[in-house]
Amino acid sequence: MIDAIFTPPHPANEPVLSYAPGTPEREQVIHELERLLEQEKDLPMWIGAERVTTNDRRAVSPPHDHQHTIGHAHFGTADHVKRAIDAALAAKPAWEAMAWQDRAAIFLKAADLLSGPYRARMNAATMLAQSKNVFQAEIDAACEFADFLRFNVQYMTQIYRDQPMYSPQPTWNRVEYRPLEGFVFALTPFNFTSIAGNLPSAPALMGNVAVWKPAQSQVYSAQVIMELFHEAGLPDGVINLVHVSGSAAGDVIFGHPEFAGLHFTGSTGVFRQLWKTIADNLPVYRSYPRIVGETGGKDFVIAHHSADALQVATALSRGAFEFQGQKCSAASRAYVPDNLWPKVKEELVADVNSFTMGDPKDFSHFINAVIDEKAFDKIAGYIEHLKQEKGTEIIAGGGYDKEKGYFIEPTVAVVSDPKAKTMCEEIFGPILTIYVYKADAWMETLALLDGTSEYALTGAVFARERQAIVEATDRLRHAAGNFYINDKPTGAVVGQQPFGGARGSGTNDKAGSYLNLLRWVNARTIKENFVPPTDHRYPFMG
Repeated sequence: MIDAIFTPPHPANEPVLSYAPGTPEREQVIHELERLLEQEKDLPMWIGAERVTTNDRRAVSPPHDHQHTIGHAHFGTADHVKRAIDAALAAKPAWEAMAWQDRAAIFLKAADLLSGPYRARMNAATMLAQSKNVFQAEIDAACEFADFLRFNVQYMTQIYRDQPMYSPQPTWNRVEYRPLEGFVFALTPFNFTSIAGNLPSAPALMGNVAVWKPAQSQVYSAQVIMELFHEAGLPDGVINLVHVSGSAAGDVIFGHPEFAGLHFTGSTGVFRQLWKTIADNLPVYRSYPRIVGETGGKDFVIAHHSADALQVATALSRGAFEFQGQKCSAASRAYVPDNLWPKVKEELVADVNSFTMGDPKDFSHFINAVIDEKAFDKIAGYIEHLKQEKGTEIIAGGGYDKEKGYFIEPTVAVVSDPKAKTMCEEIFGPILTIYVYKADAWMETLALLDGTSEYALTGAVFARERQAIVEATDRLRHAAGNFYINDKPTGAVVGQQPFGGARGSGTNDKAGSYLNLLRWVNARTIKENFVPPTDHRYPFMG
């Protein structure tokens, strides 16, 4: 339970810096970008107290300049995964026995280091290795990550304070929130440095130990995360970073009796396969593993005939194309009434045509590169499909080039078929597909939207009339775990909008809330009797 003496400071969201010309933060991040570009950083695995290097060294390059090498990552084998598990389990007794306030202090210190001396380094690493512009890096790698670290401490204390309401004399009832038995496997994506840091650290805060495998395209900024945790005082072995193939990790981890939980963000297909593997191996495990996953999305914007056309167009240009559409929350399909469409089209096309694209080192660019060649080829394939699809018109973009970097023009297509391929399938790139519906078919279009995609992550409705907002909120109750009214469907903030979706979009355990942290504890109810009975007989027995 929480002693009031040790109540942690109340968290506040980290302010987003502007990086406007002449500001100190702009000069700091430019200096850091130049410094990192001049070196080739060594990126070892972190297993216990060791920084593990191997003969399998793989070059890391910026997606926007794939001929330039900024580092070499050391990749391992199944043996390294076994060593990471052993290191985690060796660290576990002392870590879970550490007082909660001492665990909290480590991550609060990490947040303050991130907000201060690590800010430029973390942002620059994310800009280089994930091709984010400075604003997208700032809101992710600095602000959201710091928010996760600070607010999770608050949520931890909220959980620990939740105790039984009544203890009749002469008893005392209490609940102990124990960490899980075994280790947690954190499997993280490329697109958000904050998610990469949160997935292993949230279970760790609750007394668990973790083996962390980041996406290969995120290993560069993952190294900075480990350096941050190390400087904050995190004991060796609590979080172990491995660079291995999915099969090497899976074969060892999901066959280990001490596997206790999966914290995952990635594709729906991979998550379903992992769930099946875990289910098949249930007799192996000491306990039933916790499975937490945030997966795919086919996020929507729907406008009512009473909506403001300029607001809708701005929500689409920002919501669809920030970070090249590589957000699981990015607007990917839109439903626009025919009375608004001419104005929405005019404004949206003007916005998209005004975007400049290039190296994030040039702060004037709104658009940068997609993450790698595999993603580039997949997205380009969708664009070619749109060009050939009957009844489809590309009204903006449609070009792509990977000679220097993986650049794809933000592309807007209008389809005549509301069940067209790009209205249904997750693309994870800068393509927005729009269906123009008859303005008097509002309720029918809500039903159409709800039944079109297997996903239910984010969505937005635009309307001036309150009745339309009520109707959309009700009819689309299960279509989005994060639902926005007159706002774009991206940009959830820790402490304000806990994030996660259902259906094919995941388990909806709401990162950025106490609900997620509850998944990483195993409650034990304790009843203590101060004056135990000494006679077995009850009054009714006479």
